[in-house]
Amino acid sequence: MKFVSWNVNGLRSILGKGLNAYLVAEGADVVCLQEIKARPEQIDESFGEYQAFWNPARRPGYSGTMILTKIPPLGVVCGMGDEEHDGEGRLITAEFPDFFLVNVYTPNSKRDLSRLDYRVGGWTTAFIGFLRGLEARKPVVFCGDLNVAHKEIDLARPKENTRNAGFTDEERTAFDRMLAAGYFDSFRSVESGGGHYSWWSYQGGARSRNVGWRIDYFCVSEALRPRLTGAFIRPETTGSDHCPVGATFDL
Repeated sequence: MKFVSWNVNGLRSILGKGLNAYLVAEGADVVCLQEIKARPEQIDESFGEYQAFWNPARRPGYSGTMILTKIPPLGVVCGMGDEEHDGEGRLITAEFPDFFLVNVYTPNSKRDLSRLDYRVGGWTTAFIGFLRGLEARKPVVFCGDLNVAHKEIDLARPKENTRNAGFTDEERTAFDRMLAAGYFDSFRSVESGGGHYSWWSYQGGARSRNVGWRIDYFCVSEALRPRLTGAFIRPETTGSDHCPVGATFDL
């Protein structure tokens, strides 16, 4: 099975930039999208072979997640079941026979770090609790824009960004906490080198110079480690400030 995750920075925008052509070319079984910024009634197009499951934010034109799947899920649940965290459409979970797939768009701490305490405290604690509840039933794969570069190797200029949103000690420690709950970073399990990024600023030609950050992930239950067959990043795929990332499994 091939899974893909992509922060599209606006579903309506990416549809006009070749999303459906990308879906056909990639041929993934399940595609998780973040920051869709749209509701179903705003989209006229279909998604070919894929069935679409939506979790839009209550606020128009903001946040939101979506799962596109060729494989009928046993069930789909939006949110964590916690009103404090569910209004922004940041999480949607699909259950399959052997695992849960969680598509998550982690809150940004904001440039002034005004949302840092919420992001590393309330949100992360609730998210880990949610994962543990799923894991008690079957293994979990969670993916999406986690809004953090975990290690120095995961961004081009770590020293210049030490206290910037997405690379604070608090955010990196929050990522450690998620992995410590029983997960591993699929990409780092197959690639130890630097220069691999999934997000680039629109400013200063950052993408053409590959001055980027790796903030999009597939994290996998240790129970599924023997069944991971690959992980990848698609920097050549444009249309958003993020690019698709993915993982393949023998499931």
